[in-house]
Amino acid sequence: MAGISAGVDAWLNRHYDDVIAWRRHLHQYPELSHMEYATTDYLCEVLSSRGLQPQRFPGTGLMVDVGPQGPRLGFRCDIDALPITEVTGLEFASKHPGVMHACGHDVHTAIGLGLACALHELDLPHGIRIIFQPAEEVLDGGASEVISWGALKDVRALFAVHAEPKLKVGLVGVRAGAITSATDLVTIHVNGPGGHTSRPHLSADVVYALSKIVTELPGLLSRRVDPRTGTVLVFGTINAGHAPNAIPEKGSVSGTLRTADIGIWRIIQPMIEELVSEIVAPTGCTVSLDYLRGVPPVVNDDVATALLAESAATIDPHAVVQAPQSSGGEDFSWYLEHVPGSMARLGCWDGHGVEHDLHQADLVIDERSLRVGIRLFGAIAERFSHVTG
Repeated sequence: MAGISAGVDAWLNRHYDDVIAWRRHLHQYPELSHMEYATTDYLCEVLSSRGLQPQRFPGTGLMVDVGPQGPRLGFRCDIDALPITEVTGLEFASKHPGVMHACGHDVHTAIGLGLACALHELDLPHGIRIIFQPAEEVLDGGASEVISWGALKDVRALFAVHAEPKLKVGLVGVRAGAITSATDLVTIHVNGPGGHTSRPHLSADVVYALSKIVTELPGLLSRRVDPRTGTVLVFGTINAGHAPNAIPEKGSVSGTLRTADIGIWRIIQPMIEELVSEIVAPTGCTVSLDYLRGVPPVVNDDVATALLAESAATIDPHAVVQAPQSSGGEDFSWYLEHVPGSMARLGCWDGHGVEHDLHQADLVIDERSLRVGIRLFGAIAERFSHVTG
C-alpha cells in the first residue's frame, strides 16, 4: 500500500487547480460568523460531488469523516470572514461589500477540502475527521459549540494551521506550549452625582476616576502578575462628559486583557475587579465591570507539536522554524482543553513583494501555501499511523 503522503502528492498533481478554484470561490463569497450558510452549502456540494458524506452542524459549518470508523485523527479548518472592505484588486476579490477573508480562513478551508478529497481516494489505516468550523472570529469562538455537537467524539488528536503572511511560503512555524494568548474584553463603568467643575469638592469626579483607572490599573497588574506570562491590559476607548465645565454623572473605559498563561487567565478577572475597586474608592465614585471572557491561549501539546514538526520536515528538511508566541486570540484553544493537538503557522508570503498582515484590507496570500498545507496534513496523517500502529 502506498503511503498517505505519496497518495496525497499524487492527488495534488491531478487536482491542484481544483484546490485553487475552491479557494478563489470562497474568497469571492465570504460570510461573517454564524452567517456562513452559502459557504456551508458550497462545502457540502464539493464534498458530496467527490463521494463524501458531510455532516452539517446546526446552523452553519460541518464535518466530514474519511476512512474506517473508530478512533481517528482530526483537523480543524475555520470558515468565517471579517467585516473588512477588501482593497487587494485581485480578480477574485470579495463580491460581498464590507466582508473579506482577511485572516486566511479561505485558505484553511480549501486545504481541508483538498485533504478530504485526497484521503477519500486512499486506503487509510485509521479514520480522519475534518472539521469545518463556523464563527472563529467572535469573542468566545464557535469551537465550543462545535464541541458540544460531538465533533470531538472518537478524535484522539487534533491539528490545525493558521496562515502567516509574515512567514515565507514553504515554511512552517511550530511552537510547543502557548502559541496564542487569551483575549478578554474589559469595560469599566464609573458613576457619580455630577456637578460643576468650579465645585469638584462637592461632587465625585468621574473623569478623574477614569483617568486613575487608565493610568494605574495596567501598572498595578504588572506588579501582581509575572511579566513572563505576557499579560497586558490596554485600553482602546474612554468616554465621559459633554461640556468642559460640567463633571459628568457617568463614564466608561474599555480595552482588552491578553495573557499567554492559562493559569493567569483563570484568575485574572477577580484580580482586576479588586484592583479597580481599590483605585476608585478614594474618589467617592461607584464602579462596575463588564468582563467578557474570550478564549484561553492555544497551548500546543509537546508530543503533538513534535509530530507536527517531524511531519513538516519530511516535506522539506528546512521547512520548520520556531514560531513566536502571538498576543492574538484563537479558539482552537477550546479543542485542546479536551484532546491533545497542535496548531502551526503556515507561511504564505511570496518572499518578494510587500509583507501584508492579517486582518488588513490589502492581505494577499501566496496560493502555493495551499499545496504546502495539504501536504503537511497528509504527512501528519501518515506519521500518526506510524505512532498509533
